[in-house]
Amino acid sequence: MRLWTLKLKTKRMKHSIRTLTLGCSKNRVDTEHLVSQLGDDFQVIEENETNKPVDYLLINTCGFIGDAKQESIDAILDSVEQKRRGEIGQILVFGCLSERYKTEMPELIPEVDAWFGARDIEPILKYLGVKPDHSLMKYRKPTECGPGTAYLKISEGCDRRCSYCAIPHIRGAHKSVPMEELVEEAKVLASRGVKELILIAQDTTYYGLDLYHHRALAELIEKLSAIPEIKWIRIHYSYPDDFPEDVLAQMANNPKVCKYLDIPLQHISDVVLSKMRRHVDSKWTRELVARLREEVSGVVLRTTMIVGHPGEGDKEFEELLEFCRQARFESLGAFKYSEEEGTYGALHYKDEVSEDIKQQRYDALMEQQSEISYEYNTSRIGNELEVIVDDYADGKLICRSQYESPEVDGEIIVSVPKGVDAEKLLGNFIKVKVVAADLYDLVAEMI
Repeated sequence: MRLWTLKLKTKRMKHSIRTLTLGCSKNRVDTEHLVSQLGDDFQVIEENETNKPVDYLLINTCGFIGDAKQESIDAILDSVEQKRRGEIGQILVFGCLSERYKTEMPELIPEVDAWFGARDIEPILKYLGVKPDHSLMKYRKPTECGPGTAYLKISEGCDRRCSYCAIPHIRGAHKSVPMEELVEEAKVLASRGVKELILIAQDTTYYGLDLYHHRALAELIEKLSAIPEIKWIRIHYSYPDDFPEDVLAQMANNPKVCKYLDIPLQHISDVVLSKMRRHVDSKWTRELVARLREEVSGVVLRTTMIVGHPGEGDKEFEELLEFCRQARFESLGAFKYSEEEGTYGALHYKDEVSEDIKQQRYDALMEQQSEISYEYNTSRIGNELEVIVDDYADGKLICRSQYESPEVDGEIIVSVPKGVDAEKLLGNFIKVKVVAADLYDLVAEMI
């Protein structure tokens, strides 16, 4: 009995740990890769369980664009208050904000126990007393989307030097993940119920140049398509310059590739595009949009635009408005230009557009887009769609078709017929018919 008692007393206690991920989905994948290596010595608390005390809180921050930076700073300060109340043992901060202000932040917020850079997964693990094991990363648990969906980060960093963007300074040069590693990770995800892969990177079209000396995104898509359990492959963050023709062919002919493309165009004015250092002009952009529409039947295009960039006068903004009216993007987001220290824009341009004008232009663009989006949504009433079930809430299924991406696009709300076990539908595909629409979402019925 004494020996048994001794063993019980000396048994190693698990440390509790919770993560908080801010910013883009690429950060989310980094967090998942980190957590996958923690091992049995740690009890991982769900991110939304903020009422539970933890030994460690890991905050993955965003350091690009003013509002996102402020959100990260506010989250750190909130965690400091929790630490003072005894709800958090240690605070560890990593990610883009920490990388960008690695000398300033420790002085400004000394209550944080340790600061790490954007790519410092191994140093974090060593700090926690965990031996890094790269092979475990493929066993990550997706946490951001529904149970049937996972992001697949295919590369890190960026070789572009757009005037407004701080990412190359934070994340470094473009570096592709070897194709065999991505395929293996995707197979593991598929074995755990994932049916939709969303390919992400700073620029997905650049994939493979560093490893294979040619753009290899289409080849990667072919290999991922060969995984039987994977039904949808979605492409995000595509740069318009030299868009790969073989990727267009995959979108047009591969039934597993969603007829959906996230392609941030940022502007249409030659004056502004030149100042942005986008390496495309208005003619190229217009022809690319037309080619996408022509070669990929029924394609849905999501894009982002920046208003208020240096060089954007009333004429250039009106050109942007007219282009968006004509192109009729199914989904469009916008940002107000934010001068980012260290970028080409901050070093070479004057932030000459007032905040009031930026806001007016933002409002005008989004008001126009709301009309386009509403017309698009109402045109879908009566359509029959195959959708994936992301969630179940308030007696309704939260779904998406191949034409919607999680978080950035609208949802398809489906009533659950009597006698149907909604929980069993999570992460699976069902057939629905659209019966109503509003500005953002569709309402549908199971068929």
